[in-house]
Amino acid sequence: MKNKLILIDGNSIAYRAFFALPLLNNDKGVYTNAVYGFTTMLMRLLEEEKPTHLMVAFDAGKTTFRHATFKEYKGGRQKTPPELSEQFPLLRQLLDAFHIKHYELENYEADDIIGTLSKQAKEKEWEVQVISGDKDMLQLVSENVKVKVTRKGISDVATYTPSLLKDEMEITPEQVIDLKALMGDKSDNIPGVPGVGEKTAIKLLKQYETLESVYEHIEEVSGKKLKENLTNHKDNAFMSRELATINQSAPVEIEVEEVVYDGYQEEQVREIFLELGFQSLLKRVDGEEEHQEEIELESISYNVIEEITEEILTDKSAFHMEILGDNYHTETIHGAALVNEKGNYFIPVSILEESKEFKEWVENPEATKVVFDAKKITVLLNRLGMSAKGISFDLLLASYIVDPSENNHDIPAISHRFGEKQVLFDEEVYGKGAKLRLPDDDKIWQEHIVRKTSLIFALEEKLEQSLEENKQLDLLLDLELPLAVVLGKMEALGVKADKERLEEMGVELKKRLETLEAEIQELAGEPFNVNSPKQLGPILFEKLELPVIKKTKTGYSTAADVLEQLEGKHPIIEKLLLYRQLKKLDSTYIEGLLKVINKGNDKIHTRFNQALTQTGRLSSIEPNLQNIPIRIEEGRKIRQAFIPSEKGWKILAADYSQIELRVLAHIAGDEKLQQAFKDDMDIHTRTAMEVFHVSEDEVTSNMRRQAKAVNFGIVYGISDYGLSQNLGITRKEAKKFIDRYLESYEGVKQYMQEIVQQAKQTGYVTTLLHRRRYLPEITSRNFNLRSFAERTAMNTPIQGTAADIIKLAMVELDKQIKENKLSSRLLLQVHDELILEVPEDELQETQQLVVSVMEQALDLDVPLKVDVSYGETWYDAK
Repeated sequence: MKNKLILIDGNSIAYRAFFALPLLNNDKGVYTNAVYGFTTMLMRLLEEEKPTHLMVAFDAGKTTFRHATFKEYKGGRQKTPPELSEQFPLLRQLLDAFHIKHYELENYEADDIIGTLSKQAKEKEWEVQVISGDKDMLQLVSENVKVKVTRKGISDVATYTPSLLKDEMEITPEQVIDLKALMGDKSDNIPGVPGVGEKTAIKLLKQYETLESVYEHIEEVSGKKLKENLTNHKDNAFMSRELATINQSAPVEIEVEEVVYDGYQEEQVREIFLELGFQSLLKRVDGEEEHQEEIELESISYNVIEEITEEILTDKSAFHMEILGDNYHTETIHGAALVNEKGNYFIPVSILEESKEFKEWVENPEATKVVFDAKKITVLLNRLGMSAKGISFDLLLASYIVDPSENNHDIPAISHRFGEKQVLFDEEVYGKGAKLRLPDDDKIWQEHIVRKTSLIFALEEKLEQSLEENKQLDLLLDLELPLAVVLGKMEALGVKADKERLEEMGVELKKRLETLEAEIQELAGEPFNVNSPKQLGPILFEKLELPVIKKTKTGYSTAADVLEQLEGKHPIIEKLLLYRQLKKLDSTYIEGLLKVINKGNDKIHTRFNQALTQTGRLSSIEPNLQNIPIRIEEGRKIRQAFIPSEKGWKILAADYSQIELRVLAHIAGDEKLQQAFKDDMDIHTRTAMEVFHVSEDEVTSNMRRQAKAVNFGIVYGISDYGLSQNLGITRKEAKKFIDRYLESYEGVKQYMQEIVQQAKQTGYVTTLLHRRRYLPEITSRNFNLRSFAERTAMNTPIQGTAADIIKLAMVELDKQIKENKLSSRLLLQVHDELILEVPEDELQETQQLVVSVMEQALDLDVPLKVDVSYGETWYDAK
């Protein structure tokens, strides 16, 4: 079999991928779009071409031997965006996982490495393919060297052979260098001859064949100005040819035989795909999942309780209730266990329900209970008609506070981390997915529940010790544990949904979608299935001749990011984007919410994740009420369906104003920022005054918009590239904004520098309430991982403290409502906003109470400000 060598221009393809795809990041916030695009191209090459040899060449640095000839070579190029440069170390890791050799050579470019190896392979009569986004590579084309050049993005590729080059550009591979000599290359700052473009250069080469011959026949060249330019810039032309010539004899220390490719080990690729978050590519890798360590369990003794007596209900016990599945509002309770100094007990649910003694114990605040997931236990007991009191410790919340970066906080996982391995994982006992069920042998699952409860009892002391060492015990006992009970009540209460209004909105949306569909088809000039990418692609890119952004295996890509890049190029694009937004609203939110309305009480019972995010923020699931899109009116209107559960009541919404910027002002100690908040001045106007050096009355709406983007972006480590993308300005302008901001707010600049240094010394950052986020990558040699950790170090104390503040407000508000004997109820928390339902006669008192509690939740050097409003629905309250 003939050897097939593929040589990839790593820098060029990564650049193409970066600018072709939207900024993607994995769950750690690390940017991955360039690596993802590169990987999709690479996997397609491996599958389709099946190379025997493969190598990726990278540029070694900014300076090459060409700079000795021309100092300004590549001088006009913008600095690589940090969001891209951070990804090159990751790209090298990915290539290592694929067992693909990569190489760079000091003082030379990737082109020279590729040119040298392609020449070696050509001499051995191998089949060679060069992959690049740079047409300079066309000089390497020969009968057995094909050059694939990406035209738009990374999927639209032209494969050049000598005949195609002749047909398309009317030149030979040897003339590519002379073409560049005459026309120059702006991207590489190769000067060429002024006034000579591609058409003129090709015309000259067709007539005279070589650069030397052009100058030998200079007197015959038609056009006075052209002849003058060629004569005056002869030295530049020959220097440009030298710069454009790929060195095919570079001193590479690797032979072409050494870049043999034997394939990759699936498990290594699977591992890096999981780390990068490339879920869609995992199915193309068939590695086996890791097997869990087999554990030989020692027997555990326990009693099955037939009657609950006061003897087993001690002052301190671990208590646990078991369901299969996640939704503790609806899932069947299968049993419970009680573990204390007197013994281990399994309690059937029927016994729990009937026991007066047990209810008294549950509702006795003096009888302390150690649990796993206090919120879940609160809801489950509420379902049995009991109100949980006296919960003194929560294993789930303690584990989460100790290390929020851990992605598994169930009882067996926590136990294993503390060296207690005498427990099976739930899926080993119950199965998972469609096979999730209780084992036929009752003893197996009863013993499992008791075993887990015994570990709750045993691990309390160890976790409490960890919390004390980290100064986090107060965070658990004074904030998260009381909050769990508040959240449990909110979830059990639910929020009333107006089913009829939702259905009306569904009808309205469907009519709007039908109208839009007709308008799209009219703009297309023919009927077609608007929801079919296969039918839409040819309409957009063949019939309407819009520029092709990227292709997929099945045709043209019509993904959202592609359509967004085409905005403004044809009226059909805006209609398509709106159509898709409304389609998603209808399916995800209208139809989705209708499915989860409880038929018994017409309420929606969302669940709040209290132990998920690394910043301490709450999230909402099944349904996610925090993500109802409100940027378009149709999305905002969905809030009309959320109404009070009692007649004559109102929905009240209280929202922190710019809480994260206020926290930043406090933590950074920046006097200007603090003074602006103390003066109750519009902070974005203030920043615009500082950045643009204008007075307050000279600040335009556009200046304020740009200042707002800087305010919210700067502390999260936004780069000039990121800001330029947000504002649609040049990177140079964006950099100027950032520099001026940091000059104006010196305290912020100092904070950003100091918090990164502190994180490097300790390995973590904390909120004002001592919530930690560990950043092991802060000292990584991997630039990408280190940069992300630095951005996270700046952001977490601010975002985390803001999350802690609203949690404090929720706990205190629940307490004050009880103490003031109000009927008002806390329904939802959505980011920096609290939603309540309030009787009309309590509106004034509740408004004052909510504002007072929220604004005094935590003492800062700047005032906290709350905007409060109310109405017949959640929509009307805003």
